Amino acid sequence: MKVIGISGWSGNGKTSLVVRLIPALNARGFSVSTIKHAHHRFDMDKPGKDSHRHREAGAHEVLISSANRWALLHENQNEEEWSLDELIGRISPVDILLVEGFKTEKFPKIEVWRRENDSPLLHVDDDTVVAVATDCTELSPPIPRLDLNNADQIADFIVTHLMNEGA
Repeated sequence: MKVIGISGWSGNGKTSLVVRLIPALNARGFSVSTIKHAHHRFDMDKPGKDSHRHREAGAHEVLISSANRWALLHENQNEEEWSLDELIGRISPVDILLVEGFKTEKFPKIEVWRRENDSPLLHVDDDTVVAVATDCTELSPPIPRLDLNNADQIADFIVTHLMNEGA
């Protein structure tokens, strides 16, 4: 399974890029899964639903299943947040795993940067950033600059980069 990150500061368009990359990579014949890092406490089920009631009652894990999908909700009860490697170990193998966020972890990633947000550039201090996807044509990073609005160009870069990785 090939892993590449889509990283950057909040508000730069990581999720928007990921949701455009998935179909672009699927169209190239690759199976794709994602891992998304959330900084805040989040809920996937709704108050009053059975799964929510199970969690609120103290279940360590709740697995919800139907004919269409299943989901495992795991409560970190006095546990550290899992590392990216531990999370990757839990996901079913696919051709390409897109990891959104985890900007401080050491793995290959594409930085998403918009001029209007004026956030610090990650690649300046992180040698695991392999390209910058930006809407700023004036930005001249020492690594490939990709057009943030061109998902096909970025998908092609990902495929080429991942196929050449370790070569």
